Amino acid sequence: MKQVFNKKGKIIVGEVPAPIAGDDEVLVQVYYSCISSGTEISVLKSQGRSLIKKALKKPQNIKKVLDMIRERGLADSVAKVKNKIDAKMQTGYSASGVVLEAGRNIYDFKPGDFVACAGAGMANHAEFISVPPNLTVKLPEGLSMKTASTVALGAIALQGVRRCSPEIGSYVVVIGLGILGQITSQILKVSGCRVLGIDIDENRINKAVSLGLYKGINAKSYNIVNEIIQNTNGFGADAVIITAASKSDSLINQSVEMCRRKGKVVIVGDVAINIKREEFYKRELDVLISTSYGPGRYDDDYEIKRFEYPYAYVRWTEKRNMDEYLKLASEKKLDIDALIEGTFPVESAEKAYEYIKSDKRPLIVLLEYNPESKPENKISFEYKAGAREGKINVGIIGAGSFTQDVHLPNLEKLKDIFNIYAICSKVGGEAESLAGQYKACIATTDYNQILKDAIVELVLVSTRHNLHAKISADALRAGKAVFVEKPMALNDSELLELKKIIEKTKMQYMVGFNRRFSPFSERIKEIIKNRTSPLLINYRMNAGYIPKEHWVHNEEGGGRNIGEACHIYDLFDFFTDSEFSSVSAHSVTPLSEQYLINDNFSTTIKYKNGSVCNLTYTSMGSKAAPKEQMDVYFDGKILYLNDYKELYLYDKDSKLLDRGKQDKGHLNELKSFGKYLKGDSRAQVIPLWQLIQATEISFEVEKQIKKN
Repeated sequence: MKQVFNKKGKIIVGEVPAPIAGDDEVLVQVYYSCISSGTEISVLKSQGRSLIKKALKKPQNIKKVLDMIRERGLADSVAKVKNKIDAKMQTGYSASGVVLEAGRNIYDFKPGDFVACAGAGMANHAEFISVPPNLTVKLPEGLSMKTASTVALGAIALQGVRRCSPEIGSYVVVIGLGILGQITSQILKVSGCRVLGIDIDENRINKAVSLGLYKGINAKSYNIVNEIIQNTNGFGADAVIITAASKSDSLINQSVEMCRRKGKVVIVGDVAINIKREEFYKRELDVLISTSYGPGRYDDDYEIKRFEYPYAYVRWTEKRNMDEYLKLASEKKLDIDALIEGTFPVESAEKAYEYIKSDKRPLIVLLEYNPESKPENKISFEYKAGAREGKINVGIIGAGSFTQDVHLPNLEKLKDIFNIYAICSKVGGEAESLAGQYKACIATTDYNQILKDAIVELVLVSTRHNLHAKISADALRAGKAVFVEKPMALNDSELLELKKIIEKTKMQYMVGFNRRFSPFSERIKEIIKNRTSPLLINYRMNAGYIPKEHWVHNEEGGGRNIGEACHIYDLFDFFTDSEFSSVSAHSVTPLSEQYLINDNFSTTIKYKNGSVCNLTYTSMGSKAAPKEQMDVYFDGKILYLNDYKELYLYDKDSKLLDRGKQDKGHLNELKSFGKYLKGDSRAQVIPLWQLIQATEISFEVEKQIKKN
């Protein structure tokens, strides 16, 4: 499908795989999408800035890069920053079209429904989009697709008016008569307000006046504060809504002077907020921020997981705002067609953006799509004809930040063993971009395209955790070897089913328990192999705080014990090389809702060979301290591992055994598994019983800490 991207400040139209409808999404064929002349043009300018200018604008990012260099080294850090800068950004967040397919859990939409959709990263400038139902509304009868494609902008304007809480007869000033200002002015007029509009563009003022503006004021020609006072019976405006964008704080401070005592200033546009307190204080003004489309925006529970706010308590959610805006337009209470000043085929998107930036300064410009297009969720490249011989052809399912930062670069480093053949991502543009970067043959949004490709020998699964077991099982049944990121599974039933499939198919299977493959861990294993005593191991993971609404804590992630601490249970299995006999786990009792029990706990694991291993896992520690430290006690000696950077041996005296760049074994695990797949009997792999045992330990720990 065709999709519009912003690449380093330039608009390009790419051919990428179409999305597929998730269980909680609708797949929509787009007829029109609306270009936001404010937001999108400002992002274009931002992306076009040099790296130095970007760094000066956000100096906090310089520290992040320096920290990354210290942790990962210069070469890896430079590559990561370059990839981020070179990446294509999706554009667009407001569109209309027809439903092609409804996900398994969707009952309120069906194929053939005409809809309008909103949301950055979802309602893109693309031929096909996959959008959650709370960001999708049906079109009222008789409403044109063109008008409906402005739904996001309409909802933003409507929410700004709601924050203002206007009353019939109120004087309301709208600063900035671009798209949002024009729509805001019309909504205020429908609400019974007298609207005074301010802009520097006479054409925009005239347009607003022709659509019912009470008074238009050119900011360049008048003392605008006096004009407002004179046109509000000398009292000042009841409210000011700022829909303009400005880096200066003059807009907000002028707004104060325009208001009557106890008036309101509502900020919709991107303006500097450096308030002169004295004037606000004397007038006792309310300053309100309007958040995009309304309640629910930026709340994944609402937008992605379909949680609905109760009608009685949250009357106007973002979806209800979207729906109401379309109703107002369909009832001819708003004239949106008068604001549409250009329509371009998607192939000419670059010209559309140039038109927006021209001296004509059009208000609304739409992109139009071919309704005869068919969604293809796989595209092929001709990079590697004949380049597969002697290498393991890898299909990657899940191309998030970890895959991009770790697995793909490591597979590239191991190109004498592996051939990156296919990449699957939920985001088609991401799959296509990565396939181009790594010269893969296939980019797709449907992982089944990888499973049914006879050329793929190894599937690397790096999706969110709740899909690991299912996709691994599907891949094994398809006759593919599997490397899956941790965790192996999220519950006993998944684990049992996966174990049966592994044993039945006899396909090679590996979990990304990388820490045992660190050179530091391998050195420890070599030192302790001839010990005469059991091991006593204390491991501390200062994991860092992750907000409880993050996906790792919910059903997608399974929590940090199952999702991350499993690394350490595998490491214990590696060092002890024994079955466990008992687990004892205790969590903290949080005094507030900030911290969770399954990322603040300690557990003791007793092994049948007499060894005892302790893990302290916490999110309450300081980032200034090392993330991971370990003491291994045996035969009158102590091994001390500091964050996979240093290894000390304490015997009769202390001795530094190894020091270097942090290495947690990610490269070595792929290298070892690759050699194993190619028949090297000396290659280190994790025995299936240990993969299962580490996972079972995580389940037992989870049960116990939830009982505490």
